[in-house]
Amino acid sequence: MRRTLADTVGRRYEDYFRDRTPVPFEIVVGNGATHRFGVTETVPPRFSLVVRDGVGHRALRSLDQLQVAMAYLGGHLDVEGDLAAALTMRRFFSDVHPVAFLGRWLPAVVHGRYGHDQRSISRHYDEESDFFLTFLDTRHRCYTQGVFARDDEALEDAVTRKLDLALDAIGVGPGDRVLEVGGGWGAFAEHAARRGVVVTTVTLAAESERFLTDLFAREKLPVTVVRDHILRYRAAEPFDAIVNMGVTEHLPDYRATLQAYARLLRPGGRIYLDALAMRRKQHLSTFFKQHIYPGNSAPLVLHSYLRHVARSPFELLSVDDDRHNYFLTCRAWAQRLDARREDIIARWGEPLYRRFRIFLWGSAAGFDTGLVQAYRWVLRRGPVRPTGTVAAGPR
Repeated sequence: MRRTLADTVGRRYEDYFRDRTPVPFEIVVGNGATHRFGVTETVPPRFSLVVRDGVGHRALRSLDQLQVAMAYLGGHLDVEGDLAAALTMRRFFSDVHPVAFLGRWLPAVVHGRYGHDQRSISRHYDEESDFFLTFLDTRHRCYTQGVFARDDEALEDAVTRKLDLALDAIGVGPGDRVLEVGGGWGAFAEHAARRGVVVTTVTLAAESERFLTDLFAREKLPVTVVRDHILRYRAAEPFDAIVNMGVTEHLPDYRATLQAYARLLRPGGRIYLDALAMRRKQHLSTFFKQHIYPGNSAPLVLHSYLRHVARSPFELLSVDDDRHNYFLTCRAWAQRLDARREDIIARWGEPLYRRFRIFLWGSAAGFDTGLVQAYRWVLRRGPVRPTGTVAAGPR
């Protein structure tokens, strides 16, 4: 006998919340029927899953995370109420897609590392800059976390604090040369250049290159924009410092990346880095890997990264937990995105709005629950060793 939607979800609800704190919610179907799970007279639903048509009904009954997400993108399912609460339940749905998992690696084999990375980065970052500016901070346009003094602080002030911390961490001043890995929309490069720092920013995204080139020419700031892969980039002389805000996730080969930093940085120079992290490298959902950050991108795995640092010319000067800062940042981005809903849909379509709504609220939920972590850390390059010497470290 075929189970109904209510039976299928009900059995999964009992099993999933056997050892977890229940999250009450309801499903509303097109004929007006409402199915409630964990809801009582004193416990209202946190959110409603609204089934718009047969596609949404089949996706929800499948209990498959990718199908449910795709049904939401297509408008076959809606979430009314607390979307963040709904996204904390992502593991309520299964995510077993071995063909999709293998498909992450095949393009890199076919197109090579650099070509694949460029295509993958473009899939996310080459939306129009105006779209990203609908939800980023208005002062710096920074696409990584701020550092908050308190939970209700303005995002703009938190981002300024983070940029100042980065400059202090690398110890540079007017005339010093800094290499930025990943230019984004110019947050760090502009902030540093207005203090007399000479910045070279390397990006793979064509839209970012266009935006940055126009920005720095218009503002007459000492910033050079280069469209190249950091692992392939060469400079005439080493830099005084390097800054990498949120790009380590796109550079999962830690050994090769540290070698590139060593080639590009003078002895004694420092590197500021920050990144989102997880305990395992390939632990992102199929939806995230297909529709948010495709390709080889992966969260930082801190313990693995530090093993490579121990075998490199670098020493770790500091590491800070930024998980709550990233939660506050993603929540602010998601709120700003929702506030611009009508404008975004009118200009770029509802699928893009829905895709980034899942991404930003899902990220906020991930940081809030501890599913995802975040760190910022500082490295210093040691002196050049005489030929023939070997660095001490774990074997």
